[in-house]
Amino acid sequence: MQKLKTAVVGTGYLGRFHAQKYATLPESELVAVCDADPETAQRVADELQTEWFTDYRRLKGVVDAVSIVVPTQQHFAVARWFLEQGIHVLLEKPITATVAEARELVVLAERRARILQIGHLERFNPAVLALEDLIDEPRFIESHRLAPFNPRGADVNVILDLMIHDIDIILDMVRSPVVRIDANGVSVLSSDIDIANVRIQFANGCVANVTASRASVKTERKMRLFQHDSYIAIDFQNKRLDLYRKGSDEQYPGIPAIESERRTFEQGDALLSEIRSFLEAVRTGTRPLVSGEDGLRALETALTISDQLKTKGNYSAHP
Repeated sequence: MQKLKTAVVGTGYLGRFHAQKYATLPESELVAVCDADPETAQRVADELQTEWFTDYRRLKGVVDAVSIVVPTQQHFAVARWFLEQGIHVLLEKPITATVAEARELVVLAERRARILQIGHLERFNPAVLALEDLIDEPRFIESHRLAPFNPRGADVNVILDLMIHDIDIILDMVRSPVVRIDANGVSVLSSDIDIANVRIQFANGCVANVTASRASVKTERKMRLFQHDSYIAIDFQNKRLDLYRKGSDEQYPGIPAIESERRTFEQGDALLSEIRSFLEAVRTGTRPLVSGEDGLRALETALTISDQLKTKGNYSAHP
């Protein structure tokens, strides 16, 4: 198997992990890392015994595929440049800062016949992957994603930082247009929205109640969904899935008994799975698990929520 020549642009906290994965995969040859800060770039390059640059344009003609792990406001310009050079892109979430930018990247990737995968890492959680054969028209979904404040995500609000993970998963499960959004949010620690609750109604009648907080003392990542014959509870953090279904017996006359099943999964390495999936899509030319279109769809919904909070009086700013 011929190795793909790979690189990572942005070698901060998360970018360093991307580089480590590329360096370990047999289908990848990590030829360089890049960061605007020369000390950061050199430190990761020395660790992984590869070259380093401060200007990502030095990678022209050098690589087949890149991970882009730079601040959100830089996503569009950096990803556009690589796609224009015919280089496949794994772009961290959110896809871009604006919907117009995201659409341009999607069109460009299609025109250049290049893979554009978005880094919605939770899709590679084994508990989420196990849902594929269990989902059958969800009717009600409830999710909670709570975390202590982390300055690494503070360049965007909690919707684009945390909630967008659940938005992406829910949109992928429901596969129906959003017809109504009702949102409330508050600022607690930063100057932007730190806690938000959103009710999303879909054209097929499904309703999702989504809560995200980056001002909590504990970490929690859970989702519950109800279907016509089953209830599923997912614990993303502990890689656990509980499934409850109507049984063939009755617990009361006319009321079916409930059969339960618990599935637990190994912790695994979601980032490694994400990058391996990206490289496989590059090698085969197949649609990635989280496509540019998926990233665009999640961004559209997330920005609609953000705009509603800021323009309709449902956003309480921190004094």
